[in-house]
Order: sequence, then C-alpha cells, then structure tokens
Amino acid sequence: MITAYLTHPHCSLHHMGPEHPENPQRLEAISARLALSGLLQQTMQGDAKEATDEDLARVHPMRHLKALEKCVPEQGIVTLDSDTMMNPDSLKAARMSAGSVVRGVDQVFRRQADNVFCAVRPPGHHAEASDAMGFCFYNNVAVGAAYAREKYGARRIAILDFDVHQCNGTIDIFKDDPDVLVCSSFQYPFYPWRYLRSEWQNIVNTPLEVGTDSKEFRRIIESHWLPALHAFKPELVMLSSGFDAHREDPMADVCLEDEDFYWITHMAMEIATLYANNRVVSVLEGGYNPDTLARGVEAHMKALLGMPFSDTPSV
Repeated sequence: MITAYLTHPHCSLHHMGPEHPENPQRLEAISARLALSGLLQQTMQGDAKEATDEDLARVHPMRHLKALEKCVPEQGIVTLDSDTMMNPDSLKAARMSAGSVVRGVDQVFRRQADNVFCAVRPPGHHAEASDAMGFCFYNNVAVGAAYAREKYGARRIAILDFDVHQCNGTIDIFKDDPDVLVCSSFQYPFYPWRYLRSEWQNIVNTPLEVGTDSKEFRRIIESHWLPALHAFKPELVMLSSGFDAHREDPMADVCLEDEDFYWITHMAMEIATLYANNRVVSVLEGGYNPDTLARGVEAHMKALLGMPFSDTPSV
C-alpha cells in the first residue's frame, strides 16, 4: 500500500488558550511517535493545501463563510461558543485542514496513493452547514466528499466516523442524500445532543453505552455498519478518525484499546478493496490524551500501510 501523510505547519498556529484540550500539542505528539516508530518514513509525506472558497461553499453557505471571517480577531482570542474559540490564524489553519482532504481525494483518484491520512487540525465533524461548533469551523470530511463528487463524479461515498462524539455536522450536511452513507459510532447520550437518532435512510447512528469495551464495540460495528456498507457498495471510503473513545482519554467513557483503531481501519480498507479500488481518505478528528492519541494514530497508520498491528514495537 502507498499511504500519503498530509499535514502543514499552519495547523499549529490555531490555538484556543493554554487549557484547551484541542491544542497544537496534539499534532506534535502524533508526529513524534510516528517518526520514532519509523512509520512516518514509510509514508509519502506532503503538505496540505488551503481549501478555496469554492471548495468550502459546496457544503457551507457563502453567507456563513463570510460571517465566520468577520469574527477573526486582529489579536487575542474570541469566543464563538463555550467550546470553540478563534485566534487570528484559526481560519487559516481550518482552510488547511479542509484543503488537506481535497488534496487527499486528488491523490487517491489520480492513483498517486492507495490511501491518505490527513494529520491536521482543527477538526471538522461537528461543523454544520451554517454553524461552527465543537472545536470545528469547516467540515473537513464533507468538503472532501463534495469535492470528490464534483471533480471525479464519485457516487456512493461512505463516511465512517469512529470518534466518541457523533458527527452532527456531517449528518446535517448529508442527511437524506442517497449518494452519501454516514456511519457514526458515539457514546450515548453525549455531546452534541442533536441528530442522535437515525431519521434518514443514509444515516447509520451507532450509540455506545458508557463502558463499552473492545468486544462489544466490534460486535456492534459489525452488525450495524457492515450490512449497510455491503448494500451501499461505496466508490470512496472516507474516515473521520477520532481517537477519543480510548479508555484513557479524558473526554469520554468508552473503553477502546489501541488495537481497536487498527481493527476498524482494517475493516474500512476491506470495504474499500471490495468496492472502491482501495480508495480511503482519513482525516483526524478527536483524541485529547496526547499519549493515547499518538498510539491510536500509530495503530491507524499500521493498518493503512498494510502492516500487522504488532509489527512495530511500542515506543
């Protein structure tokens, strides 16, 4: 497998204060661990590019984009909601995050890579069409999916979200869209407290109880997601890859282990092999314990690279 790894220094310019869990140290922890393990050197590394207005406007109304730009402070930090703040560089970083997924889509459709991981921030899956929230400004995975449809004529795009929080933004944008299947596992009941019940045929909501462990998680995913994916036969598989369902993450109470992130990535790759010519584009969402985030991404990358989970010793 050829795995592309996309990131950009601008993603570290965005910060929301010294105590905020979604901070630049998240990417530092990931890159340090991947470099020490030798995995980073096995990828095709590249820089993300900024999303254009046209890219963003496929999923966010232009009036909303302009309103967001008016909120950017000249200095300091402004608050959009209780969780989401903005500094002078926040939208520059957010455009880079969304643009990384656009570039990843180009790479898999041009056969420059089999799969892509976008190590970027801020995350995006809580960003609704007209509402920035939950640490998110633009919906990165939705921007990439809309681009794949426009640029490459992709139909039947599957978005698999295994973050511990439900992808309300992705659902808001694609609900009732027959060309996009959204599968979302999440702790229930939990933030964002909206769209938590499946009211649309193309949305597979998969609530997880507090304390859900590896065995139960895998059973639920296999019974909920696999039948829908095999019936849908996606031409592109996209992953909203959150690592905050780990048992050691401070944000929630689901009890996954490192290997579960390998397992679910491998499952997604098997679907892509069957129906999507191996095309997988993954983008970072949550994960707020730097150690377990880095370990989860390491497991994710091993799967994308086609390596066994135990092939690289722990650092």
